[in-house]
Amino acid sequence: MGALGSGCLDDLEGGAKWEEEATDLLASEAERALSIEEAVKALLQGLGEDHEREGLRRTPHRVAEAFRGGTRGYKQKAKDIVQGALFPEAGLNPGVGHAGGVGGLVVVRDINLFSYCESCLLPFSIKCHVGYVPSGGRVVGLSKLSRVADVFARRFQDPKRLASEVCAALQYSINPAGVAVSLQCWHMKFSHLCDSNFTHSTISDMQSWGTVLASSRSGVFKEGKNSLWDDFTSLLKVSGAIIEGGDTNHSHVSSWCPSRSLEVPMSNGDCARNFKNEKTSSTTAVSQASMVAAVASILHSLGEDTSRKELLGTPYRYVQWLLNFKSYNWGLDLNSLDICKVSSCVLKDGNVDSKNEMKTELSIPFFSLCEHHLLPFHGVVHIGYLTKQEGIYIERSALQQMVHFFACKLQVQERLTRQIAEAVYSNLNDGVMVVVEAHHNCMISRGIEKVGSNTATIAALGQFSSDPNTKAFFLQAIASNATSGV
Repeated sequence: MGALGSGCLDDLEGGAKWEEEATDLLASEAERALSIEEAVKALLQGLGEDHEREGLRRTPHRVAEAFRGGTRGYKQKAKDIVQGALFPEAGLNPGVGHAGGVGGLVVVRDINLFSYCESCLLPFSIKCHVGYVPSGGRVVGLSKLSRVADVFARRFQDPKRLASEVCAALQYSINPAGVAVSLQCWHMKFSHLCDSNFTHSTISDMQSWGTVLASSRSGVFKEGKNSLWDDFTSLLKVSGAIIEGGDTNHSHVSSWCPSRSLEVPMSNGDCARNFKNEKTSSTTAVSQASMVAAVASILHSLGEDTSRKELLGTPYRYVQWLLNFKSYNWGLDLNSLDICKVSSCVLKDGNVDSKNEMKTELSIPFFSLCEHHLLPFHGVVHIGYLTKQEGIYIERSALQQMVHFFACKLQVQERLTRQIAEAVYSNLNDGVMVVVEAHHNCMISRGIEKVGSNTATIAALGQFSSDPNTKAFFLQAIASNATSGV
């Protein structure tokens, strides 16, 4: 067998070098993932949890995967996505704005995205609309518009910058006559969710959302006498979209991330000193400072610069959110609920045992934190119960407090449903049914990414578990309540 030529040797050496670089890259990625997992364990410890308990053993890995997947846009380039997806499409006349037809405006509406808020690290929902005017007789594959938008959404963002970055990237990579981007963004509000001084107003605030409209435009969409921006917004209104008016790149940011109201240290490195100055025990201050350091470590492992001005204070804010779900010692005496007596009957029906009467409390709002992914889930709780003593019922405020008590800790929806049912049943012993309807951020920001999906769970005890008519009557009450919009 003859000796290998120098060209073959070069190829072998080049291949070996590529394999070595690929191995180093995989090792680096593995180290980053492990670093995030260790940081998540520190966060769980700061919440008073045991990361080795059943239900939390894989949580550090799942959280790391969610963060890495949710920020994969840092490793992607818009031009790489568009490259190879530009197609010749001459219109009636060659030139600007005529590819694909006279006028040339192309709009892709209702692109559902999510991103991580750079102020608090919580995911927020986005409905994105993109339009462009082709030039040079070329059009781009429509899916590429949404993919480019997703690249920039998969980074720590705020709405205004997101709109500007998507617009600029499309203008640069496609080189059209102009680009228009319009966003609708929704951010949950979470101020003092789990304060032990629970009030009805606190529960009501849980269901309020910060909404921001943002837009950006380039090229012909910025020309004062050009009607293309009006055409773009008109096509969005046809589909029911809500858009902003006014100047280009303007967004109503004053009502955006609710954590902006928190007083935060000047830099992430000041957090330990800040906590020690608070009226907390030294142990608590050290624990919370360690949690802040862990969050900063996560940001660093994801490739972010924690000294970037938009991220100053972000670890602190995220820790404040997590502490809403800390395993506090304050509790609720489930055996001393407000059992009230009234002279009149509450709710009866022919399908329900005449010896019992049914009382329903519907649409009690709640917020909780999924222990599998450390992502929030929220929704409403419906409670129906039977009592043999006419006129006996539990105050709605007591049921609200009970829901609040069980929700404000690391949870899963199935357990939350069962715990509420068992707590009510322990006070009445006749029959209880609980239905929980919830939206999970883990369904949006990881895995299958099904925007708009929701989950319903049921727990039935006593007569509700044995009598189909009783159960059906309660479910019909929930349906009627939803239909009436109450």
